[in-house]
Amino acid sequence: MEAKKKLVSLLVPCYNEERALPRFYEEACKVIDAIGQYDFELFFVDDGSRDNTLTVIDALHASDKRVSYISLSRNFGKENAMLAGFDHVAGDSVVVMDADLQDPPSLIPQMLEYWEQGYEDVYAKRANRGEESWLRKKSSLLFYRILDHSTRFEVLKNVGDFRLLDRKCIEALRQMRETERYTKGMFCWIGYKKKEMVFDRGDRVAGQSNWSFRSLLNLAIEGITSFTTAPLRLASIMGFVIAFVAFGFLLFYLTKTILFGDPVQGFPTLVTLILFLGGVQLLCLGIMGEYVGRIFNETKRRPPYLVDDFKRGESLK
Repeated sequence: MEAKKKLVSLLVPCYNEERALPRFYEEACKVIDAIGQYDFELFFVDDGSRDNTLTVIDALHASDKRVSYISLSRNFGKENAMLAGFDHVAGDSVVVMDADLQDPPSLIPQMLEYWEQGYEDVYAKRANRGEESWLRKKSSLLFYRILDHSTRFEVLKNVGDFRLLDRKCIEALRQMRETERYTKGMFCWIGYKKKEMVFDRGDRVAGQSNWSFRSLLNLAIEGITSFTTAPLRLASIMGFVIAFVAFGFLLFYLTKTILFGDPVQGFPTLVTLILFLGGVQLLCLGIMGEYVGRIFNETKRRPPYLVDDFKRGESLK
């Protein structure tokens, strides 16, 4: 009796990838068709696309029995789209990748080799960041440096979502149901046996990135506030230091006035100090507001995503 093959799922979150999907499907099939010792599932998550992405995916599902997909009721964001995929993929291992071919399918065989060696999280580290601007690259590196120094676990630099995850990693990620998600941090937080692969990230084959600078800034704030309370501690330290310095100035001017009868002067200096202290107070309130806002969102306990349609590939039924 022939042993049952292990199932590998390719999890592909999609948002407005109508133009890139046919090319991605072609390239992915070239790779997985050459691997005979595994069964494959191509699992697409349509994250409320506004173009014909869902139509393209449905056509692939009709023509290829390995294609499964889930369509969300609206755009919930890539982080929640990945969670939807984690909840529904059937594979013994899952390869998370984008449809724009910046994550090359040609790395999948090497990932599977490391998986067979016992590694449970095989992640792809970028040797370069493709077509990103200088500002975006520097901002990204600064963010990782800040996050790495403010958390109690190692944060992997220049590592995105492109990776192979063992089933036990998927089950661990499924247990983390918070609404304010930063999946790159979750990959590090869950631990398990990791293996690094270095690759050159390419440019998009079609379309343009849906990540604006504002979206990336919001994601950075999500990452910092989701995995560390260091900003709150920084606000406390700033308050203590400013209060200590202010008390020192108070003693200095009080002593100077008593001993020398020299009245306190300097109206511009006084205005500057008031504005500075007001700015620091607003900054600290803003930091606390970020955390309070996340507490508010979590206490509502809304589902991270809503499903509009779900179709499993014929080969998996």
